[in-house]
Amino acid sequence: MTREDLRVQFLQAAGLGDWRRDPLPGDASTRRYERLVHTDGSTLMLMDQAPALESQPCPPDATPAERKALGYNASARLAAGRIEAFVGAATYLSEHGLSAPKLRDFDAQNGFLILEDLGDGLFARLIEGGEPEAPLYLEAVAALAQLHRVTPPVDVAGWPLLAYDALALKTGVDLFIEWYPKYDPSVALSASALAEWEALWAPLQARAAAEATVFIHRDYHAENLLWLRDRAGVARVGMIDFQDCLKGHPSWDLHSLLQDARRDVPPELEALCLDHYFTLRPEVDREAFMQNYTALAAMNEARILGIFARLIARDGKPRYEAFIPRMWGHLGRNLAAPGMAAVRDWFTANGFGDKLS
Repeated sequence: MTREDLRVQFLQAAGLGDWRRDPLPGDASTRRYERLVHTDGSTLMLMDQAPALESQPCPPDATPAERKALGYNASARLAAGRIEAFVGAATYLSEHGLSAPKLRDFDAQNGFLILEDLGDGLFARLIEGGEPEAPLYLEAVAALAQLHRVTPPVDVAGWPLLAYDALALKTGVDLFIEWYPKYDPSVALSASALAEWEALWAPLQARAAAEATVFIHRDYHAENLLWLRDRAGVARVGMIDFQDCLKGHPSWDLHSLLQDARRDVPPELEALCLDHYFTLRPEVDREAFMQNYTALAAMNEARILGIFARLIARDGKPRYEAFIPRMWGHLGRNLAAPGMAAVRDWFTANGFGDKLS
């Protein structure tokens, strides 16, 4: 059977075979969505993620060597598009008063899921249309604060909630040294530069792994959050694309939101949101937290630069080039923070100094 045959069979079994199917634009993943529309105007969403398109996810008991042998997803502790991961995370978020889509039907073996349609009110699109951004961002921060008050379980509805450990962090940041030279042929990194790169990041990765204590969405930003006006409080923040969730440092989702790769978040709004977070969580040591915030943000920005380089150089998607200057700007700002001088020196010594300014 073709993929379309499987898709049609799944929809018919779910009683949705006669609903209109409207494909939605794709993103950088192997996942695709369709909006299902009934003749009465009601809608649902179809998530289509073929498991065979991804390498294996990380077994909970896999050693570092075994994870490396399994491939990138296992090393980075990505969910490999597994429907079970989305189902588990959605269930967990809903149980804690947050707005993940309600689940209707799913076929984990073939990679199909029918879920609630949360609408088109993406934060990014609303702000482009003139919606004030501060109320949206402040509520998104409040949703994180609520989530961070809870000690997460070892699994979410049967899906293992693994830690964002040192190997996963290293696998991500190393995308920069692997792919940026392929995007920019003028970049040449010596063996000593590569060894120094690993040595500089290792203690930061170990520190972040030791403080991996909360459920993290892992891709929490204005393109994955929807404003649900008819709900109250933090339930107004609709969340999608959380299937790569892990147990991680609580700063991760904050810097993903406030140092966005795809849109500019004004520094004053970032500061306002951080103040709001610490007001909501007064027990947190702000100084220690911010050391991890800047270190992990820098690590993430190097990772994303590597991902964008790969999307351009390997996958022929030049539109991601437009996001690269913004990421260098974020990275430069974080490397100017206390404790990051040695990493900044590495970038300067290897020809990236002008990009950081």
